[in-house]
Amino acid sequence: MCGIVGYIGNKFVDSVLVVGLERLEYRGYDSAGIATISSGELFVCKKKGKLKALNDCLKEAGLGGNIGIGHTRWATHGEPSEINAHPHTDCKNEIAVVHNGIIENYQTLKEDLVARGHFFKSETDTEVIPHLIEENISEGLETAVRKAVAKIKGSFSICVISESEPDKIITAKFGSPLVIGLGKNENFIASDVTAILPHTKQVIVLNDGEIGIVSEEKITVTTPWGDTINKEVETVSWKAEDIEKGNYQFFMQKEIFEQPKIIETVISKKVTAGNIITLEEMNLSNNYLAKVKRIIIQACGTSWHAGLIGKYWLEKYAHIHTEVDVSSEYRYRNPIAEGDTLMLAISQSGETADTLAGIREGKSKFIKVLSIVNVVKSTIARESDGIIPIMAGPEIGVASTKAFTAQLTALYLFALQLGKLNYTISDTEAKNKLEGLIEIPKIMNAVLKRQDEIIKLSEKYYQKKNFIFLGRGINYPNALEGALKLKEISYIHSTGYPAGEFKHGPIALICEDTPVICLAPKDELYIKMISNIEEVKARKGKIISIATQGDTRIQSLSEDVFFIPECHEDISPIVTVLPLQLLAYHIAVKLGFDVDKPRNLAKSVTVE
Repeated sequence: MCGIVGYIGNKFVDSVLVVGLERLEYRGYDSAGIATISSGELFVCKKKGKLKALNDCLKEAGLGGNIGIGHTRWATHGEPSEINAHPHTDCKNEIAVVHNGIIENYQTLKEDLVARGHFFKSETDTEVIPHLIEENISEGLETAVRKAVAKIKGSFSICVISESEPDKIITAKFGSPLVIGLGKNENFIASDVTAILPHTKQVIVLNDGEIGIVSEEKITVTTPWGDTINKEVETVSWKAEDIEKGNYQFFMQKEIFEQPKIIETVISKKVTAGNIITLEEMNLSNNYLAKVKRIIIQACGTSWHAGLIGKYWLEKYAHIHTEVDVSSEYRYRNPIAEGDTLMLAISQSGETADTLAGIREGKSKFIKVLSIVNVVKSTIARESDGIIPIMAGPEIGVASTKAFTAQLTALYLFALQLGKLNYTISDTEAKNKLEGLIEIPKIMNAVLKRQDEIIKLSEKYYQKKNFIFLGRGINYPNALEGALKLKEISYIHSTGYPAGEFKHGPIALICEDTPVICLAPKDELYIKMISNIEEVKARKGKIISIATQGDTRIQSLSEDVFFIPECHEDISPIVTVLPLQLLAYHIAVKLGFDVDKPRNLAKSVTVE
């Protein structure tokens, strides 16, 4: 979850590190710090809170040097504080370490180190690492890091610098992402390519167990035992402008408005002029896919909501029994999976720890894994049998928006493909459905152009303390997603329910001060949804409806209504989520919150 940067070269290191940390702050912002070596001496500056506090500290400290490491923290062990901030150092303050992940056996290691005379300053698990390195530093930094890593259990990516060898950075990776960026007479290290994209597009992606030795002129990657590995240099396709806000106030707003173009891009890449679906990256043969009798979708958060919608499509179009699991629960319930089962994993970052663990659980049962990912060089992508890239580009806002609708588009295309393979939908039906999908970007643009209507709703309701979201059928997961977005960025208590279930208990929450957001497009459950809305109205709840254009019946029942253009009911979730995203966004802005950096959250959840 934390962000790591490293630099060695001919630039002033503190400026490079700070810019890198700014681009990684979405990974955690409880504290931040950097360590540099100048004139053979280690300097450390770290502060609690967001990066601005560190910037103020650096203006006073004026750290120099051409080698350094930096960190922005999402707290796991130890509360957010200056003492617990990274980098952490050894007893002599000669070795500095930054770390992303969790050291599961840190308590045992710490007790052993304390017994041998080491002095600890923080409550973090990370601090054991520089002390472990200190134990063997006389054998050289690289050897000392290898011996330290061999004792660690858990997930980690680390960067290490030392006064004893001020011309190199040692990195190690197991379970948490780390890339090395290649420059001319300079090299970079980061948790995410976004941090180094302004400097280079040439990267080496470290795999689990690999150790990197990085100097100005050379990069060497080895096994834990020191054997050199010939690594492929990869070119990042993202552009530097992709990670800029442009004229938008927040990344989240920019990413909401990028959605029509992204869906258009996915369709243009995946659907040919003859309406033939092409999913080449799946790496799974049609013969294999035609034999699949059961699909297990596992994902977390917003990606889980996408999976719930995908279940409707897969069962309706392909007639394949589909289950949807929360990744953090799936791996612990001894799931049953056999040869005719396909696992479908969904993750924006491709590094989600629980989803990755679920993939490994599936592969241990010898079933194929297909992943829907945004980052195609991620760990999840590499460990899957095949992938469907969603091509959403960098998503910086912590609350996912554009990745969600891109995931839905990928799931819809996959469901249609399986339906054609299973002869459960005809070529003509598939063509008609694809034609409906092709219209979606235009419909999305029409919705987004009416942002002012959502702003007025936010001004009316932003002071409410509780929201309820209701949906039925294929739009029920969007009730969950709308509630999640509001919780994530505005800190308002909100809950999503299937509308038909509402009368079995939760309706007790309704009072005159409760806004109830009802997803009620005209679909096969429209009449049922009307009845549920009537139930809420009878108890004086404030009904805000998302309804199909021209629906006067819904309008008569609602306090407020936001109309969406008519579209095919099966793909309506790609449209109905837009006003929910905008409402959450504008309520949070009205309340004065930092929308891109909601408290206690991080973009990429790389720990359990």
